[in-house]
Amino acid sequence: MRLTLDEYCKNFKMSKELVNSKIKAKKLDYVIEESQLFIVVEDNKNFLPEEKAISIENTQVTKPKTTVATVLALYQKENNFLKNKIAQLEAKIDKLIDDKEQMLRDERDKIEHIYSSKDMQLKNILELVNKKMELERKTTMIHEIESFEHEDESDFLSEPDMVELKEYLRSLNIKSSQRKIIKKRFLDAYDSDVRVMHKDGKLYLDLSKYDYSDLLAY
Repeated sequence: MRLTLDEYCKNFKMSKELVNSKIKAKKLDYVIEESQLFIVVEDNKNFLPEEKAISIENTQVTKPKTTVATVLALYQKENNFLKNKIAQLEAKIDKLIDDKEQMLRDERDKIEHIYSSKDMQLKNILELVNKKMELERKTTMIHEIESFEHEDESDFLSEPDMVELKEYLRSLNIKSSQRKIIKKRFLDAYDSDVRVMHKDGKLYLDLSKYDYSDLLAY
């Protein structure tokens, strides 16, 4: 194998002065070709070509030394990563719970609103029914009262000896002033005397039951 002076110095880690002195002392074999000096060396294990030496140096990777601090740092980093993941999951779970609770509250409010509306409608219906029943009851009562009054009036007037005071006074052939005095006497006695009966603004006498001589005196 032939090497230039620079290659030989670099591979064998010698200075040029030392290599030149060895050449002069004929301790190194060399040849000159086209004014270029080449040193002849034997192939052996102590020599590696420059390209191969550079390749080996480049491919060698210095492995970092593992220490307790490095291991702890890795564990701490992994622990922080897991804590962040757990915090994110807890936040998602809390949000899902809040959303679910809000949905349930909205559903509850919706149901309460529906029942409240239905309850109000039912109350309105019941009020209308009660008003209608009350109106019908009053109408029925009025009809019954009117019917009773008509029957009572019919019975009252059907008595054979019942006579109206005004007509009776006319039949007595007395003066108008005397009739007024007697009529006033009957009106004064109306509230306290059961003999004097009143119907539709008129005073009636029951001559078959009562004696009116004291009220008819003139």
